[in-house]
Amino acid sequence: MDLFWASLALVLLLEGIGPLLFPKQWQGYLRRLSAEPISSLRQVGAVLCGGALLIYLFLA
Repeated sequence: MDLFWASLALVLLLEGIGPLLFPKQWQGYLRRLSAEPISSLRQVGAVLCGGALLIYLFLA
């Protein structure tokens, strides 16, 4: 369980660097992302969740 919390903390840290250091570029990125079709966003989400599951299975 410690690995889970450490991984979550690292993800939150890495995700926070973009908006902290480059807020204008991050805002433009979110605008472009929001213009994408829902199906594309779901596919990306599925791939990311599948990758996270594989990493968890290999490290557990």
